[in-house]
This record gives sequence, structure tokens and C-alpha cells, in this order.
Amino acid sequence: MMDLTIGRKGLLGYLKAVGGSNVVKVIPSNGNASEVRVTDKRLKVICGANTSYLADNEWIGDKTPLTFAEVRVSPSNSVKPNVGASELAEALNRVLPFTSKDDARPVLACVNFVAKDGKLTLVSADGYRLAVISLDYDGEGQALINRDDLKGMVNALKRAKRARVSFEAGGDTIGGYSLIIDTELIRYKWQGVNGDYPDYEKLIPTEFNTVAHFDAVEAIKAVNSLKALSDNPKDYPIDLIIADGMVVMANPDDKGQADIVADTSGQGKVRVDGGYLASVLKACGGMVDFSLTNAYSPTLFSQNGYQVVVMPMLTNEATAEAKIFFSSLSPFA
Repeated sequence: MMDLTIGRKGLLGYLKAVGGSNVVKVIPSNGNASEVRVTDKRLKVICGANTSYLADNEWIGDKTPLTFAEVRVSPSNSVKPNVGASELAEALNRVLPFTSKDDARPVLACVNFVAKDGKLTLVSADGYRLAVISLDYDGEGQALINRDDLKGMVNALKRAKRARVSFEAGGDTIGGYSLIIDTELIRYKWQGVNGDYPDYEKLIPTEFNTVAHFDAVEAIKAVNSLKALSDNPKDYPIDLIIADGMVVMANPDDKGQADIVADTSGQGKVRVDGGYLASVLKACGGMVDFSLTNAYSPTLFSQNGYQVVVMPMLTNEATAEAKIFFSSLSPFA
């Protein structure tokens, strides 16, 4: 608008702060109250008794991340859907919690959209957890979209009646793609972030010695009870012990445990971060399958095609087990 650039988070924070009306009017203006407002291009914002004149580059600092998104509103946007709007909203809702919040890892701060082989796969990872979910889709393309640009899309898609996902050549890199999501009212378009996403398929374990099928809701209650016993509720490990039709969640300091009825195959034990465990169980909901290879390998939570890989916390027992395993691979051990 008039080639003005405004910080998105700052503008959103301002709109939340003003009061007096549920209607906000935003128009380009040269102002009329001072010499500066007359000579400089401004964005005039009116809400109730509040009036402001926002200058170019307002709320933009040296550390403000630069992203590109195009939003076009049309009351008669013709959309031929190729994905379910509610299914896409649910898929986004299940991968966004596992993107990285570390500004030093911009690629992992994105959701990776991969379209191939009749599937649209959404992937997220933060270095400790990896979430993957796929939807039926006819087409090809790939784009990395920053997590902050997608946060509002979950609610927007839940309100939409139709949705269409497409890819357009011309992201930040040569041969890159932009992601486009069309609804019956709005078109959203984001340029893909420059970067190479890790080969996530190699990180998903496929061979297991122990499997448990249990209720995630009951497991969340167990995690919360153990969190309350921890000296540090922001950093609390939990031991998962699978055997004889039970999943036992225990505090490593023997302060307490919770038993959950489960369908099990095999026996095993692993220690995981309680906060990570809670977030995964919340994303799954309902009945979930937990698969374990050993105490030092990645664990897998899965449910109807949705997969979350969680790295274990190494204990002395797990480290010793790993040393024995790897030494057995060498003929000179």
C-alpha cells in the first residue's frame, strides 16, 4: 500500500491495543495535522476514538525477519478444491508445534511442504522432534514456509468451505517454489525460504523391538501428575517402561509413577523429556501407537498416518547398552 512497509507483529499488537470499536479503518494518507504528516507517506489507522499515522518501516528493526506473503481478498474467488480445508487445517495444527523457535536455525523454523507421488506431506522438526503428516494430493512441488506466516492459517482454513493448494515456480532460489493456498474468499501466497531441508525420511525408524497401543488422553494425565512431582516443571524427564499389557510412566527419582493399560508387544524402557512427551500426546489425541527399538534410538509415535519421532534422553544404562551394540559391529572389538 503506497509502497509502505510495516512490521507485522507491531501492527498486530497495536490493533489489539486500540479500543472503542470493533471496526478498524486503514487507509493511505499524507496526514493533516503536522508538516511531517503532510510531506511523508503515512498509513492512517482509525479505531473508535483512536487515530494514528504509521510511518514507513514502523516496528521494523535490524533483527526483524524478512518474509514475503501476498494476500488477495475477493468475494467471488472461484476455487476448485484439491484438498479438504478442515483436513489441511488439522495437518498444519499437528506440525506447527514441532518447528524450531531458534532464530539461528531458519530452515527448521519452517514447515516443509512436499508434493509428490500423489501425496502432500507436511514436515516439521526442531532437532529433537520430527512430525510428518500426509494428505492425498495430485501434483508436485516443494516449499519451505516460516512458522509465523502459517499460524493464522489454521483458523482461516477451519472457516473456509473450499481450499486449493498449488505451487508456483519462483521462490527465493532458482528453481524454487512459492506456496499458494486458495479459499473461496482469500488467496494466500508465500515465497519459499532459501535453504535445504534435512532428509527427514531417513530419520523415521522402521524396525522396532517393542510396541504399545494406548490412550493418549490418559497418558497426558499421567504426564501432568509426574510434572507436579518434579523439582523443575520446565525440565522433567520421564521413564517409559513397556511390558505385560502396561505402559508405566515413572519419575527417575522414584517420586512416583502412573500405570496405563495398553496393548503391548515386547518389552522395553526409554527416558524422554516430559515436555516433549506432553506435546506429542496432545498433538495425537485418542489412541496412539508407541514404537521403541532400544533406549538410545529415536522413538516413534504414530496415529492414522501421522508420525512424530522423538529423540530419547541418554541415561548411563542406555549409554552402556549403546557401547555394547556398536562394539559388537566391529570384528576387532
